Amino acid sequence: MNNLLQLKGTFEQASSNSRPGAPNLPAGKSVKVSQLKQLQKNLVELKKFWSKENIVSGALVSVFYNKVAAKSNRIQGLLSKSDITANSSIVGARFTKDESPKHIITHYVSIEIIDESIERLDRCINLLNEKFDGTITHDVIKKINSKQIAFAPVKIAKTNFLKVIVDAFYIEKFDVLVDDIDLKDEAIITIYKTDVKATKIMEKIGINLQFTRVMDDTTILLRPDELTLLKQKAPYLISMAVSDITQLTKVDFDFCGDDVITIPAPKNEPVIGVIDTMFDENVYFSEWVEFKNMLPEDISLSPNDYNHGTAVSSIIVDGPASNPQMDDGCGRFRVRHFGVAAGDKFSSFTILRSINEIITSNKDIKVWNLSLGSKLEINKNFISPEAAVLDRIQYENDVIFIIAGTNKPFTEKQSKAIGAPADSINSLVVNSVDFDNRPASYSRKGPVLSFFTKPDISYYGGDGTNLMRVCTPTGEACVRGTSFAAPWIARKMSYLINILGLSREVAKALIINAATGWNKQIVDSSLIGHGIIPIKIDDIVRCPEDEIQFVLSGISEKYDTYNYNIPVPISKEKHPFIVKATLCYFPCCSRSQGVDYTNTELEIQLGRINGNEIKPIDNNYQSAETEHFTWEEDARKYFRKWDNVKHIREVAKKGNRAKKSYDKGIWGVSLKTKERLDKKYGVGIKFGIVVTLKEIDGINRIDDFIKNCSLRGWLVNKIDVENRIEIYNVAEEEITFDG
Repeated sequence: MNNLLQLKGTFEQASSNSRPGAPNLPAGKSVKVSQLKQLQKNLVELKKFWSKENIVSGALVSVFYNKVAAKSNRIQGLLSKSDITANSSIVGARFTKDESPKHIITHYVSIEIIDESIERLDRCINLLNEKFDGTITHDVIKKINSKQIAFAPVKIAKTNFLKVIVDAFYIEKFDVLVDDIDLKDEAIITIYKTDVKATKIMEKIGINLQFTRVMDDTTILLRPDELTLLKQKAPYLISMAVSDITQLTKVDFDFCGDDVITIPAPKNEPVIGVIDTMFDENVYFSEWVEFKNMLPEDISLSPNDYNHGTAVSSIIVDGPASNPQMDDGCGRFRVRHFGVAAGDKFSSFTILRSINEIITSNKDIKVWNLSLGSKLEINKNFISPEAAVLDRIQYENDVIFIIAGTNKPFTEKQSKAIGAPADSINSLVVNSVDFDNRPASYSRKGPVLSFFTKPDISYYGGDGTNLMRVCTPTGEACVRGTSFAAPWIARKMSYLINILGLSREVAKALIINAATGWNKQIVDSSLIGHGIIPIKIDDIVRCPEDEIQFVLSGISEKYDTYNYNIPVPISKEKHPFIVKATLCYFPCCSRSQGVDYTNTELEIQLGRINGNEIKPIDNNYQSAETEHFTWEEDARKYFRKWDNVKHIREVAKKGNRAKKSYDKGIWGVSLKTKERLDKKYGVGIKFGIVVTLKEIDGINRIDDFIKNCSLRGWLVNKIDVENRIEIYNVAEEEITFDG
């Protein structure tokens, strides 16, 4: 087996040289004056509507597009002024329910902006009739841009005229969006962001909120009667709504043994955080767990409230003792356990507040396990409040959450979408498989927001007659569920981060990369994610002798973060390898943006250097300087645009051929940073990349790779497990000074 290699070197940073092209329609397309008149009519009606409303001073205008709109295809000439871009006023985004989804993007603008747009449309309508006989085409605009047609309008700038024409091509209509909300219990409501805080808006409507029912400027907790009042007086303000009372996915405990297990006293083992139901401090491993009940003292607890949480912590501390076939080689872990739920229901709002407090007060913990999940399915148009809080915490802090993919009832045959908080994008979400590597009978499905791959991975959680053994307050129990797959992954993540000293970005990429193979994935990724994680930690940090696996990490500071200096071994002037790679990063996310949830995109290109460019292994041409056009749907489908996990690979097959070597066998990697919003959230974002090279003739070429990397200035660290454990133990020793 070959050790994992860590390459340390310099990533260069470069700003973007490209500038937005002149506005134009797609080739062969045209815009008629009737389209502009219809949009103007929409805006006139919206102005009348909003002029009568006095709850907010501005207007919420929803733009209905005719496709999934890339940032470059979104409105630029309308709902904007010289100093205000339309992009800066976006407060929500969702997809239509059509078979082929289309964007609906909501803006909050002033009445003056609507007036300006009506006036611009009026001028464009007149110009279109006077100069172009009521219709303008791609070819005509191309000639205007190249100055083959003299065109210098007086009442509107040429660029603004063309922007409005392009806007009209992509927009179906302007309207007020009102969602049909039917919730019986207390609800977590998110209103669109306006220039007035949610609490002030509620006061105008006649709802008085205590601070305990306010999450932030736009998210509040309402009782059923208050929600009814809001729907009566201002339904257009509601952006998202979910029930606050969440039923936990059910877990059955089959008590199966009373063997006595012993455990030594803890020493300096890493600590994993657990947020779950209660923990019983009388179990055999209780010395390894520091427990805190986060519930109010007046909430009574039953014995059943201790089963789930105790079982989860038993796997993290000492899982292999009860499940020897699952011995991962990671050892034991200490646990800091926080009880946040009791019974089979909990308040999401209360738990959100608790999680914020818990993470803030326990900065030393890097890996957190959360095996609580909702019976309710996630919404296709927005992230759950629970997931959004977890994503924000992971963007702001150097932590990672391992989350159970939630279960459906064991008797239910119909497929069911995952429940909150398994829609957290930055977290590592774990589904279950049985010991024959088939999706568990209780597995629920992704994706999230019709796009993001969730679950991320799968692991063994017990199913059929092969159940997982756990410790409960009343003895050993046999269980099944994603709740009991996630803790095994938390163990592996803690091992990689706390013991081997890898960053969370690299550790997450390693885990996901280990789940992938060299063949095309057969099982539905919406059930198992990127694949099934091997049991042994050695199979994650070591690879077969015909493979070279190395990790890179860095920080994106500008548009292009790159290194063109990776010396992949050569044989007979060719590279005898197939390649796969995984990129992970933790972006800032905006729940208010609906389906357009992640603010930053890192686009990866990896491949041979030929002249001044990379020949990507996945033919990724999105940012190529040659003239390529990529539809937004294709960029998302084929290159995972806007996903914070990118996995690319060449498939192993008969007849895999070595690749021609260019420029002395040098390969390169480039990350292009793109922003969804005007603010630069991607500056300073950390990333981790895992690259695996598989020699097609089965030859071990790792020594050549290490030597060539050293010659090219890379610092090459072999991740030697035994050596890293020794270093960790020495670093964690308590030193006593004689007085």
